[in-house]
Amino acid sequence: MTERNIDLGRLNPAALFGVNNSNLKKIKSYFPKLSVVARGSQIAVKGDEETMDVFEKKIALLVNHLKKFDILTENNIDNLMLTEGDSLLNSPAGGDAIVYGNAGLKITARTVNQKKLVQAILKNDMVFVSGPAGSGKTYTAVAMAVRALKAKEVRRIILSRPAVEAGENLGFLPGDLKEKLDPYLMPLYDALRDMIPPEKLNDMMQLGIIEIAPLAFMRGRTLDKAFVILDEAQNTTIMQMKMFLTRMGTTAKFVVTGDMSQVDLPSRQRSGLSYAKRILEGIDGIGMVEMGQSDIIRHPLISKIISAFEAEELKEEKINDDRRIKKP
Repeated sequence: MTERNIDLGRLNPAALFGVNNSNLKKIKSYFPKLSVVARGSQIAVKGDEETMDVFEKKIALLVNHLKKFDILTENNIDNLMLTEGDSLLNSPAGGDAIVYGNAGLKITARTVNQKKLVQAILKNDMVFVSGPAGSGKTYTAVAMAVRALKAKEVRRIILSRPAVEAGENLGFLPGDLKEKLDPYLMPLYDALRDMIPPEKLNDMMQLGIIEIAPLAFMRGRTLDKAFVILDEAQNTTIMQMKMFLTRMGTTAKFVVTGDMSQVDLPSRQRSGLSYAKRILEGIDGIGMVEMGQSDIIRHPLISKIISAFEAEELKEEKINDDRRIKKP
């Protein structure tokens, strides 16, 4: 067993190691056979030469990522520890802005699968992306739509959601149609407000350049020269999904997003998202991207909360299965 010191140079060690060394603990978890100790601006590491070589390369990747993006989260570390992840996030285009938002906000793909989503949208006319809450599905898709509009690749952006539930029961809500719909379309508004100044956004919506509408309003239309996003698609029925997908014009770009862990359909109703993904996979021109917990870029607790819920759901399913088996 040999020892090696890795010098971080002028980098602030706290930025790399994280609060209470949380990032360092995450890094060490990938190298259980190494002894890793932080000593000021140096990292002392003991172990076999081959593993230390890999460790040093990964530290260099983390340092480069930190210098480029001014942030290093546990999710970033998870991504950069993957061979595919480091090649994607540290490629020459890895840090390129998708679009520049308000006050010069640089919007980039911040995880491996967000980068895959960007590439899938550039390559395909129709893309399905599913994954947990907070993984950036909708935000990245909206950023790509704004990018296409600014580049004049499309003439308009159309954003749609199934309102309330798959049945789109809006009658009980107070107010006119816009007031009824706005609460359910708010995540789309939030993303747009990051990317387009409020006054300009209002003008574009008045002119129909940007349209936000419930899924039911898509029926009978042909959506051409447009970037069209269907959000919360797990709550579409099979017939609704078929209706939406067949609205596609010859020069349109369609992105369908959803989270199969948050289906609000009646128990006997199949989700149009899972059905469409199954029967359309492998068709040329249709891309499929699956997000995971390592893509969650909200508060670090979100990933842990999702894991806890999933573990409990599996436990309850096993208990229910055991009960069914024991029945005479």
